[in-house]
Amino acid sequence: MLVKEYRICMPLTTEEYRVGQLYTISKHSHQESEKGEGVEVVKNEPHEDPVHGPGQFTEKRVHLSSKLPSWARAVTPRIFYITEKAWNYYPYTITADSHSLQCSFLPKFSIYIETKYEDNCGDSENIFHSDKILGDHEVSFLDIAFDEIPERYYRSLEDPRFFSSAKTGRGPLREGWRQHTKPIMCSYKLVSVKFEVWGLQTRVEQFVHKVIRDILLIGHRQAFAWVDEWCGMTMEEVRRYEQETQEATNELIGLVAPAISVSEVGQPTATHSAPASAPSTPLSDEAPEFLAPPKTRPRK
Repeated sequence: MLVKEYRICMPLTTEEYRVGQLYTISKHSHQESEKGEGVEVVKNEPHEDPVHGPGQFTEKRVHLSSKLPSWARAVTPRIFYITEKAWNYYPYTITADSHSLQCSFLPKFSIYIETKYEDNCGDSENIFHSDKILGDHEVSFLDIAFDEIPERYYRSLEDPRFFSSAKTGRGPLREGWRQHTKPIMCSYKLVSVKFEVWGLQTRVEQFVHKVIRDILLIGHRQAFAWVDEWCGMTMEEVRRYEQETQEATNELIGLVAPAISVSEVGQPTATHSAPASAPSTPLSDEAPEFLAPPKTRPRK
């Protein structure tokens, strides 16, 4: 199992991001869905936890078959999806066990993500106090403005170096913005990837972490770039937006014309949480090195 901690700062407050996160996940999921492909929401309902209080339970199926790169399609079945069961108790979220995010045909592959949100610039140490981790783990700061994302996912309108919010006056973000920007908050994400197949475990786990790193950057960039769309929405309004958008997305995936479009909608014991990353998996079309054929082979 490979464990890494990612820290992603945002020019927002944790209370603002509570709304922004829900809006961004819903909108992006709808944008990335099409007939037979995308994020199907199976359940999205309130859930009460004895320790952390009220939260939200979600169960999703992320259908990915045609979105996989060619090298992955060669080794996966035609019908491929990831099942995600999650409990969200904002600002603390955690997946409960290794089966919360699991591939439909690879029982030895799982992802575990624990998340905490705080109003600081990512300087809280040992924030998870997790007894599940033995020894030190790598901590990576991800910069939404200056860390690179895959080229085909780049949108100039979503680039924090150029985006300026009309409603909040925040942005563009300049070099060193984390040290002087107010307000500022940080998403702390403890990510564990496990692939128990001898000979491939280390390479697969490293590759999946790279994918997750890209997902986190893209999602947080969009949350900031879309701030003028969700800023000022109440929790009731964003939950209504979430429900209506999910219904439209489910209908789209189910080969039925959507009842609404996103543009028509007005512009959460050990707990569990849906990783916000699943809808937008930016996989490379190039096979990772460990799956590539040898460059030279002796002739028979």
